[in-house]
Amino acid sequence: MNALDKTQKIILLGGAGLVGQNLVVQLKDEGFSNLVVVDKHPANARVLRKLYPELPVVEADMSMAGEWQQHLAGARAVVMLQAQIGGEEEAAFTRNNIDSTTLALEACKRHGVPYIVHISSSVVNSKAVDWYTESKKAQEKLIAQSGIRHVVLRPTLMFGWFDRKHLGWLSRFMKKAPVFPIPGSGRYLRQPLFVLDFCRIIRACLEQQATGSYNITGRDRVDYIDIIRTIKRETGAGAMIVKIPYALFWVMLKTYALIDNDPPFTTQQLQALVTPDEFELIPWWDIFGVHPTPFAEAVRQTFTGRHANVVLEF
Repeated sequence: MNALDKTQKIILLGGAGLVGQNLVVQLKDEGFSNLVVVDKHPANARVLRKLYPELPVVEADMSMAGEWQQHLAGARAVVMLQAQIGGEEEAAFTRNNIDSTTLALEACKRHGVPYIVHISSSVVNSKAVDWYTESKKAQEKLIAQSGIRHVVLRPTLMFGWFDRKHLGWLSRFMKKAPVFPIPGSGRYLRQPLFVLDFCRIIRACLEQQATGSYNITGRDRVDYIDIIRTIKRETGAGAMIVKIPYALFWVMLKTYALIDNDPPFTTQQLQALVTPDEFELIPWWDIFGVHPTPFAEAVRQTFTGRHANVVLEF
């Protein structure tokens, strides 16, 4: 199959979230001129339109068949970014991770889309058992059985511009609150991945039409508490970092979920945080020709770069 060029149509499904927004920046900076984004979040779609008024952005719930599927006609590649990451209802994971993928694949087959970059997650290799993990495993199975040429990328926890959850939410909380609570010891190994590095990998896959499955892990090994300390240093936040017992932290999250049906951090994510996982580190910088950004520098870019003050909604 011939490599994709920068004038051919690329569809970004779920393209107004963290990875999608950064991917649009990356592809636009590299001269890709025929992008179409499909996403169901009105506020985040507006952010994308404001940054790139010329960019076609289709607002649609991909868990339901509709006009959005027609936009795949003529596409040379599809990047599947749509994902339900957190939440307190299992049905949301089924709709947004499984049903949406089923409908997207139907549209890809109908319109003869020849190539898919599927964004999965490192959780499929983890010890965690939760709605997100199980739905991402099911999503990968659908892609594998589709018969369409594809590559599967499984990133670890990502951070960067437009981060409305994860490190972005942590940084904003740290700026507002006098105390920042850490569950237990805080010595939970993380391998965070800078989203712009990941977007460069996606770009390389599009250009090379890569196939296979790749675990894309952050190159630096950092404990959770040290991530928090780095954010505090780079943002100048004044919050005091305080360790509190795991059980109390769990109760706090459960209580908050009673007043917010889409909380930024859930008890399931807390369990995933403390689950001892160490993900495979492959030399993706050599495989895809991408220079890895050191963690401290990536945090600095996240909070000082040109889109540092753009925040998406939950």
